Amino acid sequence: MTKQEFVNAIAADSGLSKADTEKALNAITETIKNTLAQGESVQLVGFGTFSISERAARTGRNPQTGKEIQIAAKKVAKFKPGKALDESIN
Repeated sequence: MTKQEFVNAIAADSGLSKADTEKALNAITETIKNTLAQGESVQLVGFGTFSISERAARTGRNPQTGKEIQIAAKKVAKFKPGKALDESIN
């Protein structure tokens, strides 16, 4: 599902205009992004939790040449589905 298809589906379910729905969706994604950038997690009960995890530096291998390369440490975003979401999928 693309972002526009997502906006259309939310607008149809909520009765909001597509413009208002897109503004709300953009506000939600920006808020989640800014909260994660501050090192905090976002928990939506019944849906899931967005959090930040630190990935340690490691040695990798270039698949074309076989040469070893150093992969820098970095932070990555994680999502853990909540119980209700997990049960609705399975």
